[in-house]
Amino acid sequence: MIRPGFLDEATRVELTALVRDGKAESRVTRRANALLLLDDGWSCEKTAQALYMDDDTIRYWHELYQGKGLSWLAEFGYKGRSCEMTVVQQEALAKWVEQTLPRTTSAVGEWIEKAYGISYTRSAIIKLLKRLGMEYRKPKAVPRKLDPAKQAAFIKAYNDLLNNLADDEAVMFADAVHPTHEARPAGCWAPKGTKVAIAQTSGRDRLNIHGAIDLETGKTKMLEMLTVNAASTIALLTAIMIMYPLKRWIHVFLDNARYHHAVMVQEWLARPDCRIKLHFIPTYCPHLDPIERLWGLMHKNITHNRCYAKYNDFCNAVLAFLRDEVPRNWRLYCDSVSDNFRIIDPKDFRVLKA
Repeated sequence: MIRPGFLDEATRVELTALVRDGKAESRVTRRANALLLLDDGWSCEKTAQALYMDDDTIRYWHELYQGKGLSWLAEFGYKGRSCEMTVVQQEALAKWVEQTLPRTTSAVGEWIEKAYGISYTRSAIIKLLKRLGMEYRKPKAVPRKLDPAKQAAFIKAYNDLLNNLADDEAVMFADAVHPTHEARPAGCWAPKGTKVAIAQTSGRDRLNIHGAIDLETGKTKMLEMLTVNAASTIALLTAIMIMYPLKRWIHVFLDNARYHHAVMVQEWLARPDCRIKLHFIPTYCPHLDPIERLWGLMHKNITHNRCYAKYNDFCNAVLAFLRDEVPRNWRLYCDSVSDNFRIIDPKDFRVLKA
């Protein structure tokens, strides 16, 4: 039995003002209301019935007030239970995650339950992994079979060529691209309330473009071909020679596609009137081919229907990026991949179970 009148006048005034404050937190005002009702002589059962609470809760609140005073009203320091896994078990889990790189929390939960018989919810596993210093990372795609020595040799040869390039010589990067020929929804202005739709193209038709770019001048030569092969390569090289009629030599950098090494192409290069010299980029190194970046920029900025106030400014920015930024980051990219990344074999990147 709780005796009434245990609150002094000042405390009653303070609690009454708190209960009547419409902006106060409801769980705080509910505690204050319970104390006032008990001080008025209400029983714990009647107070609990009025507040839709349990009478044991009302008694517990009164005990807290007796021990802590009004400072207890705003204390809601709920603490979670301690981790069910021991320190040794947590260290074993961290080591397993580091070795196997599981892709999902389900895989982690299965391993914990199988190894230690402990079941965790998804949110609990995420919190546990974060406490162990883990984070969810998306692997960065890097070229396969990187050979630092070949890349370094190519970069040195390319820089030497540019530093000793005569006025009657030019350098171009050539490659083929195969954009899918399809209609892509894009935004447009229309009267308010008008529903706009676009008919999708059928089939798997695609364009075949064989092109080349001169990073110094920004000149390009793009040929739409029925098929990209040795014949289209010869057609592109011929068009490049026509584009530079006064150049004694035109250095063309290519990837190692089979049609670039075809016998037909070699025979054409052996002709006396040929002014083309081919240079091949190391295998599996698309990052060393600036025109590959050009195709990516075309897809990102053109097919996504981005609008530029000054098209020439956009072209100049793209050219500056291809000419300056891409070669400047060649060495940095080679070093960073080998030094700062843990390379994962695609065959091993799967959900591994204990």
